[in-house]
Amino acid sequence: MIKVVDSIMGSGKTSAALEMMNNDWENNYIYITPYLDEVQRIKRNSTNKFYEPKVHSRDGQVLFKQEAFHQLLKEKKNVVSTHSLFSMSNEETKELIYSNDYILILDEVMDVVKQVELKEHDLESLTLLGFIQVDDKTGLITWSHDKQEKSTAYDYIKSLCQNESLYMYSSNIFMWTFPVHVFDSFKEIYILTYLFDAQIQRYYYDFNNLEYEYYYATKENDRYIFKNGASDDEIMKDELRRLINIYEGNLNKIGDANYSLSKSWYGKRKDSLTVLKNNTENYFKNKVKAKSSYIIWTTYKMHENDVKGRGYSKSFIPLNLRATNDYKERKYLAYTVNLFMLPIVKGFFKSQGIRTNEDLYTISELLQWIWRSGIREHNEINIYLPSQRMRKLLYAWLNDENIG
Repeated sequence: MIKVVDSIMGSGKTSAALEMMNNDWENNYIYITPYLDEVQRIKRNSTNKFYEPKVHSRDGQVLFKQEAFHQLLKEKKNVVSTHSLFSMSNEETKELIYSNDYILILDEVMDVVKQVELKEHDLESLTLLGFIQVDDKTGLITWSHDKQEKSTAYDYIKSLCQNESLYMYSSNIFMWTFPVHVFDSFKEIYILTYLFDAQIQRYYYDFNNLEYEYYYATKENDRYIFKNGASDDEIMKDELRRLINIYEGNLNKIGDANYSLSKSWYGKRKDSLTVLKNNTENYFKNKVKAKSSYIIWTTYKMHENDVKGRGYSKSFIPLNLRATNDYKERKYLAYTVNLFMLPIVKGFFKSQGIRTNEDLYTISELLQWIWRSGIREHNEINIYLPSQRMRKLLYAWLNDENIG
């Protein structure tokens, strides 16, 4: 059973995980977190020693990170590493985890579904040469048995097929999914997150018929622990309604339409981006009179230069930033996008009969970003959220209304 610890940010999920690991001398653990600085935090705060896979020499040979990871698993060491390295898991990873009875702590959900970029003639070649076969019902792509030993320019695709992690969608799109058998190989799994029902990893579990149950983090007798059941956010939301000041004024007009500030809107509205930049500058400079050292803002990475302005250009943080405390003193925020689930990912799950909740996904991503700020320290924050849709979703969440 996968245990989803679905608790709001700052509720003590990481502290509870550390308490559990520090008091367990019988089991082996793998702790996976988004960022390298969080790897160091786990190493510093663990009484059970954790090892980080690093490139190094051994017996005259260079071990790269994945090989170093496998070596630590062979030695039954506790391992802490990043989402990036763990996403490279393969059949050997699975076997080593299974044979050594590991428990997984996954800090925040991973990117478990992605499009594999292929040129059109690559797909034609793979099909015409008989390298791949596609299951008519599931879309699972397999590499032809009689060509397993042949080395080709498509060895990367072959390795994905051998991991049973490649699917065909809409007749011409390859979708990678994290090899599900890796999750099957753990003795126990804890996922530390919030609003799991909205997240891609939840839909991926449903697609693969993996069972999961809900837990939450709480503090009892001066210790953080995991408890079975759903968390109650209402007390915290009472406080948040007082601490989160959402700008309402003329600077929001640019985001009135339902798809304004979406990724496609950005690609078509060069002149409007100048207006958005001026609005954001006006908000920080005149509406809240913010000093640059107390600002964070975001937009789509490819449009950062279009929106950055005087007084806040160096305060940009990515849309998908999570699991870091580096900006906990910031109290003036600007979230200048209208976020939607990637259409290809949404369409892939729909083709597999999995229903998604796009609005709930949007609010879960927004909340993760907001929680990089001073709100995680229970400090008052001010946010410019020009998209009308995004503001409505945030108000709905704060007021405990149904979303999606």
